[in-house]
Parts: sequence; structure tokens; C-alpha cells
Amino acid sequence: MQICLTALIKSKPEHTAEVLQALENMVVQTRKEPACLQYDLHQSLDDANLFVFYEIWENREGLDLHFQQPYIREFGLLADEKLAEKPEVFMTRKIEKD
Repeated sequence: MQICLTALIKSKPEHTAEVLQALENMVVQTRKEPACLQYDLHQSLDDANLFVFYEIWENREGLDLHFQQPYIREFGLLADEKLAEKPEVFMTRKIEKD
């Protein structure tokens, strides 16, 4: 079953450029993962410190493997210092009606 994931990431204002750079690196690296079907990064028009990932994964196993990648772990290390709050992550499935 495909998994859709939406993640909200809010940087501290003084670290927005650095957080953006790290997120952009995650996009480049993640799109190389075999189970990644879509991995898009957005920035809020109303709050430049707010980033949104929209992702589609082939399956749960692929998503679990993604969370183990070094670039994801590296981002986790800077999160406490550079982010204004803990990221919010929503795992969902697309509802399709016949």
C-alpha cells in the first residue's frame, strides 16, 4: 500500500537559510531512493520559516528505510537547535472512490 506523508517543519527565523539548505539536500538525496514516488518541498507564502514536505512512498518498508538514511539522521541532529518546534508528520492514504 502506498503511503502519503505530509511533514510541517518550522525553522527558527535566524536559521531559515540553513534549514532550507538542509531540506533541499534531503530532496536531492531522497529522490534517489527506489521506494520514493514523490518528494516535494514547499515553503509557506505567509511564513518563510514554515516548510512543508509532501511525499508519496511505494510502501511502508521503503519509508522505514528512508528514516534510516544518513541525511535524514543528520537533519534530526540539527532539529533541536535550528527548529522552532518539533516537526509534525502526518501519514495518510489517498482515498479513491470508484
